[in-house]
Amino acid sequence: MAASFDAIDDAQRAFIEAQHIFFVATAPNDREAGEVNLSPKGRTLVKVLGPNLIGWLDYPGSGNETAKHTAENGRLTVMFCSFDATAGITRLYGRGRAVDLDDPMLVEHRAAFLDDAHPYVRQAFFMDVERVQTSCGYAVPRMEYVQERDTLDRYCEAKTEPRRMELGMPQAGEFRSKNGALIRSR
Repeated sequence: MAASFDAIDDAQRAFIEAQHIFFVATAPNDREAGEVNLSPKGRTLVKVLGPNLIGWLDYPGSGNETAKHTAENGRLTVMFCSFDATAGITRLYGRGRAVDLDDPMLVEHRAAFLDDAHPYVRQAFFMDVERVQTSCGYAVPRMEYVQERDTLDRYCEAKTEPRRMELGMPQAGEFRSKNGALIRSR
């Protein structure tokens, strides 16, 4: 029931952008240097920026293994599962990178991310998609999305406030680059 494609089509794009959670897998080059990392991602949606390009905003609160591994070798797998009435799984395989908030790649695509802009964005990720795989997802349980947690906001407010300006993090309602340029104010 699995099928592979060279690019993201319109139906896959709609599926990807409708999911409230996705999973990112990376691994270091050397097995002895670290474990395979599998991270659930919420709070932000993946943006399909082209048939072979996706991006998402990333937030603090983890060890940042995804950025460490992609800096080392670029390998990324991103998986989306439908938990609603329509079963389905989509996996994206390719190469990715973490970028700072003032990186030209993010500046070029910033309009796609304005609705997800948040005061505590740590970095953004971009992935060049080399292969798309879809499968049935019949064994994935059905669950209902309720809402985002506010735990990340409370964590960031308690832990990162002194560093926000230093790192160029936006104030509430703003999306700023590292050099302080205002990208959007709400």
